[in-house]
Amino acid sequence: MARSVFCDKLQRQVEGLDRPPWPGELGQRLYEHIGRKAWQQWLDYQTMLINENRLSPRDPDTRKFLAVEMQRFLFGESPAGAADN
Repeated sequence: MARSVFCDKLQRQVEGLDRPPWPGELGQRLYEHIGRKAWQQWLDYQTMLINENRLSPRDPDTRKFLAVEMQRFLFGESPAGAADN
């Protein structure tokens, strides 16, 4: 049986993720507060960001940028200490 979570993005009870999709504390927060559908929406948006901005996921600055954008997209917030781009 699939786990259920209250998704912060969709603001309703939905099917949860199978495992944390990101390392560390952020990954655990995503696992506990984001559903499958919202995660898929983020993956689609992330793909668009990478393609339109010609980003390389291997670049550490790109990974930082994507982590900030992920938190904005899924939680509607800018992480503490993140520069506004």
